[in-house]
Amino acid sequence: MNREKTLVVMAAGMGTRFAGGVKQLQPVGPSGEVLMEYSIYDALEAGFNRVIFIIRHDIEELFEQTIGARVRSVCQSRNVEVVLAYQERSNLPQGFACPESRQKPWGTGHALLSCAGMLKGGFAVINADDYYGKDAYRKASEFLDALEEGAENTYGLIGFRLGNTLSENGGVTRGLCETDASGFLTRIEETKNILKTADGAAVDTAEGRRALDCEMPVSMNMWAFTPDALGHFQQRFEEFLSENLNHPTAEFLIPSEIGRMLGKNGIRVKVLPTDSRWFGMTFAEDLPLVRDAFAQMQEQGIYTSPLR
Repeated sequence: MNREKTLVVMAAGMGTRFAGGVKQLQPVGPSGEVLMEYSIYDALEAGFNRVIFIIRHDIEELFEQTIGARVRSVCQSRNVEVVLAYQERSNLPQGFACPESRQKPWGTGHALLSCAGMLKGGFAVINADDYYGKDAYRKASEFLDALEEGAENTYGLIGFRLGNTLSENGGVTRGLCETDASGFLTRIEETKNILKTADGAAVDTAEGRRALDCEMPVSMNMWAFTPDALGHFQQRFEEFLSENLNHPTAEFLIPSEIGRMLGKNGIRVKVLPTDSRWFGMTFAEDLPLVRDAFAQMQEQGIYTSPLR
């Protein structure tokens, strides 16, 4: 593989209100760090050497005034390039026009297509408002490094233990993963309202409450791709639009589309297990718990504050 390794941060959702503020900009670290800063820090430490932020044109000023300048400072000190890509709902393939009823962009798969032509080597994709942990970035980096130059159709998914991704404050949606004996993904099932219980985890179904194995791998939307993946997503997006163009809330999502691609055109996805604990802010009540976790990590010497 080309030794350029890019971290792609999907941040087009910035501006979403969350407990009176912007969710992605809520301070979680002891010195006011936000989750994105930890993502960049961990990725650079793991060997990523380029960063692309996917944003919208209408939030560019907000991005630059808040996180942009801070991230650029850290990256410049390590000679790491920071690039912006733009996801707009009107950015559609030739032959398609965005309906007036469409209020939001088309989802994470559409966001990924915003990077077309900008990627020369392997890259990892993450959500801007999630914390994935140091080991997750190491696993993604090592996977990309191990691919042969010019490799295609073999991708990676960071597989978190379900028990490391649950919220104390309510049900969550997770991509439950099934793998073959070699650790390649065979099925990914988006499952809503997974609850943390006294015995582990469970989901309510029409047949009643079903217990889930807390050790099972789940997708938290952290992927390792090679540039050819964008061609597959582009083809699928055109098919998606042919069916869903006039559905104002339909979303073209990475996990769902990967599930449809598996086994086609030689596409396979290696699930890369990690013991990292995932943090996010699905509920406003999660924020103090996340802040406590980062305070503990600073005390343990996992991070400095401020980050450096």
